[in-house]
Amino acid sequence: MENKRLKVIEVRESVLKNNDMQAEKLRKQLKGEKTFLLNLMSSPGSGKTCTVLRTIEKLKDEMTMGVMEADIDSAVDAEKVLETGVRTIQIHTGGACHLDAEMTGQGLRAIDSGNLDFLILENVGNLVCPAEFDTGASKNAMILSVPEGDDKPLKYPLMFTKADALLINKIDCMDYFDFDMEAVKGRVRRCNPNVAIFEVSAKTGEGFDEWADWVRREVAAWKGEEQDFSLA
Repeated sequence: MENKRLKVIEVRESVLKNNDMQAEKLRKQLKGEKTFLLNLMSSPGSGKTCTVLRTIEKLKDEMTMGVMEADIDSAVDAEKVLETGVRTIQIHTGGACHLDAEMTGQGLRAIDSGNLDFLILENVGNLVCPAEFDTGASKNAMILSVPEGDDKPLKYPLMFTKADALLINKIDCMDYFDFDMEAVKGRVRRCNPNVAIFEVSAKTGEGFDEWADWVRREVAAWKGEEQDFSLA
């Protein structure tokens, strides 16, 4: 009698391994092109697109910029960004709750990344899946908005661990929410002591000078053009 055994394939490990290899290829490509790619992650409604618009406002006259907007459906955010005059494309994920390296690679080819200094990838909005997949970005940034609460680093530690920069957005709403700024910073630094933290309001523009300085330094370092932007 034939010995029948259920064959189990560990798809997750294989998928992540292949994705990581593809991501490293993309990073090498971007390094060669001297294009800095920022992967911007957050939950829906945190202010990602408004943050992108403020960042464009600060930097578009200094460097050639582009934006890749990722969503499950719709092009509403890409249409807003397109109005700034910055090169913009929309990526539809076909139902996936995140971008992986292959999707990012398709976006890079479509937007012609080699002619850009600074490219923002606005990832799909959630605090789980995007943190698990390396997109090949030069750096990762995430947004936590005040209305979401100061407990999110406890609930979604991987997202905060993966971030090179954290923007705490909607600080103009601090008076209306029970949000402990020092507590959230402490929680974040316990899982990621090296993260750069910025208190910002995409609505008023508060804090975006400091954020823009960080971007300037990171872009210059990626291009091998270390400079002092402290007076920018």
